[in-house]
Formats: sequence, C-alpha cells, structure tokens
Amino acid sequence: MNFPTRTLTLAIALASGAASAALTPEEIKQLGTTLTPWGATKAGNADGSIPEYKGGIEPPASYDPKKPNFRPDPFANEKPLFSITAQNMSKYEDKLSAGTKEMLKKYPGYRIDVYPTHRTAKYPKYVLDNTAKNAASCKLADNLLQLSGTCFGGVPFPIPKTGSEVMWNRTMKYDQFAYYSPNQTSTLVDRSGRRVETGAFAYWQTFPAMNPARTEPIKADEMLEYGRIDWTGPARKAGEKLVMHDSVDMVNVGRRSWSYLPGQRRVKLSPDVAYDTPSPAGGGVGTVDDTQVFYGSQDRYDYKLVGKKEMYIPYNTFKLHDEKQCGTDQVFTPNHLNSDCVRWELHRVWVVEATLKPGMRHVYPKRTFYWDEDIPAVGMADNYDDAGKIYRVTQTHYYPFYETTGHNTHEFVVHDLTNGSYVRQAYTPAGGGMMEVTPAAEAKPASYYESSALSRAGVR
Repeated sequence: MNFPTRTLTLAIALASGAASAALTPEEIKQLGTTLTPWGATKAGNADGSIPEYKGGIEPPASYDPKKPNFRPDPFANEKPLFSITAQNMSKYEDKLSAGTKEMLKKYPGYRIDVYPTHRTAKYPKYVLDNTAKNAASCKLADNLLQLSGTCFGGVPFPIPKTGSEVMWNRTMKYDQFAYYSPNQTSTLVDRSGRRVETGAFAYWQTFPAMNPARTEPIKADEMLEYGRIDWTGPARKAGEKLVMHDSVDMVNVGRRSWSYLPGQRRVKLSPDVAYDTPSPAGGGVGTVDDTQVFYGSQDRYDYKLVGKKEMYIPYNTFKLHDEKQCGTDQVFTPNHLNSDCVRWELHRVWVVEATLKPGMRHVYPKRTFYWDEDIPAVGMADNYDDAGKIYRVTQTHYYPFYETTGHNTHEFVVHDLTNGSYVRQAYTPAGGGMMEVTPAAEAKPASYYESSALSRAGVR
C-alpha cells in the first residue's frame, strides 16, 4: 500500500516515539485563515452554539482600572440556556465527560447550568508571532519529552498531531509573562460538608520564555517558570515559604523546589513536590500534578490523541468571584461547589488519553484530559484508579484578563469520588482576582525565586 510522504513520516515518528513530525506549508497557511493564529477552528459549529472567534473580549463598562484585581462579570445578565441533571443527562451525554456523568449520577444535587458560549481568549501580538514561527520550526525529541528544533514563547504546536504535542501546548501555556496575587486560598470540603482552610498564601509567578522583550528562541535547559508561595495560613503553615523552578527540560533538569521552615529557621530542598505526591494544600485530596488539571513532567505516561470534540466545560467563571452571590458561605456545598455559581459552556476540546508507562508508578494508572482549543490550559481530567473506576475529577475555573491580554488558568477544583470530598485550590476569594505585572519590567527578578531569598525574608 502506498502512503503519502507526510503520512508515512508521521507514522514513523509515532512508532519510534523519537520525534514529532513537522507541518507542511499547506497546513501552516491555515493559521490565521481557517484556523486562529494559535490553531483553533476559527468558524463556529453547525448550529451556532459555538460562535466564530472574533477577537476575544473587551472590559465591560463596569470595570474600574483603579481596581485591577476586581473584574466584574461581563455576562452577569445572562441566564442558563438549560440545565443538565441526572434525570436528563442521556440527552446530552455525547458532550459530557465520563467524570461529569459520574458526578451527576453520584450526587443528587449536582447539575450543570449551560450558558451561551463566549470565546474570550486573547493573546498579545508577540505570542501570535512566536506561534507562527513555532509552526514551522518547533519539534519534539527524546521520546517526545523535550522541545527541539527552534521554539519561541508561544503555542509550540498550533496544529497538534499527537497527544504529547497537545500536552506540550498545555505546558507552554500563555497566561501572562508574570502575575501575582496577594491573597490566594485553598479550601477542603470533607464528606460531611465541613469546610477547612488548607492554605492561604501570596503567590508570584514568572515565565521567562514569555517575556515580551525577548527575541531569542527557547533553550532546552533554561527555566520555563518560577513560582513562589508565601504562606499566611492556616496557623500551622503561616510563615512557611516555597519556591519552585521548572525547567523546559523536565527530563535531565526537571523541577527543583525549596521550602523555608520558620520553626527551624532554615531552607531545605523539597524534591517531592511533583507527580503523585499529595498536594501541599490539598488536604489529602489531589496530587501535585493535579494542579491546574496537569502540572509537571510528562515522562510517566504515554499520550494518545483521541481527537477534537464538542464538550461542556466550566468556562468564563466570573460568577465564582461575585461575593454577593457566591461568597464563602454560599459557594461551598457538600460534595461539590454550589451549582448556582459555576458557569458551563460548550467548547471544542482536544481529548488526550494518558496511560502509565510500563515500570512507572502513579496513583492514577489512566487519565483522560480535555483541553480547550482556544486556551491550552483550560479544561478537565478524569483520573482513574487501579480498578478502572474514576477516582478523581479535576476542573479549571478560568476567566480572561480582559483589561489586557491573557488568561487566569490557575484556579482549579479536585473532586474525590471515593469519599465525596473535594478541594478548591489556588483561588482568590470573592471580590478579588489575579493581577498581571505591568509593565513587564516590573516582574520579580530570578533572584526573588532563589532559595537564598527565602531565608532572607523568613520571619514568624
């Protein structure tokens, strides 16, 4: 049988697992025409329930630039188109993940309120320009675990051909070059409905590859991101600090992290802040790599690209930050967040199945990821146990930085279906939000994220 050269090249790459295949000139020409500059389908769907992409979102008239961390809901006047419950789930099941269906069946009060779809992604010009360069020159090597070729700070694979390329798009997501929040919180709700604060902290993050002043390509051994957490609560953790360094090369360099312990007045290396180590603010629900649905090295799984499909996912979740409707006392209900507070929309997502490699270990032997076509880090995951049952369901709670460009994909929730508990992590309490660092020159320097900076700042 004769295969086209492109198909044969791709088949060889997939079989060997050694490298990813380049796009053809004809495929690259789709970017900015039938596809958005980052590779999403530009047109709406057949019945119009997913609209054409028309440039993202602008701030509503109610936005006050003097209060940059408070973003009023631009869709506050919209009502749900319909609601999905266990009783009518079969009508919509082709657009529901397995985990979502399991939650609808398991929790009688759980429902999905589906609102009109708004494609609110918005990227700065330099990220789009870099993505165009990546389409022609960025590749994967070393069993699809490392970037190779010439890659810039943008979407590395705007027309992904493999599950690994989709996962790398998530890893190289664009939120902002740098952002921070002076007040983030993580809250556990146990099986009885009791609410427990598992973490309160100030947070800073910088992505060196996304510096708008940068013109050179990404180096394999450079830092992908710096993150720093200064814990303010609960009392047992107040005063602790944590910094993390993620390299672009997660195979040979990987993640390095350090903690400052005020009781000992010393900084120590924290090598276990990765993979299926319990999340530091998870209260026993969720792993480190459940963070933002998936966070860290891809080396323990094989990734199969199932394809792209239309699905209901949490999206444009401004209402979760409306302190009048969804403050702390309203939003945390037993087994799941208050369904009144979570907005769901229909979007096209990339579906990727992750299967644990032979000889590797992880508490989740199988995972299915659902990543939004417009924003590679927005989505959900169904995480399975050794018996093949859904163990945990993870969801992001995204909203755009509509006053500028970029996206807050930092907030997420992990549901443990084995015991009915869940944890909402890294969220800003009602009435606040993440803030981008503007101008970029004011971003924290690399020295702020060094281990020595923790001991200098350590007080209790």
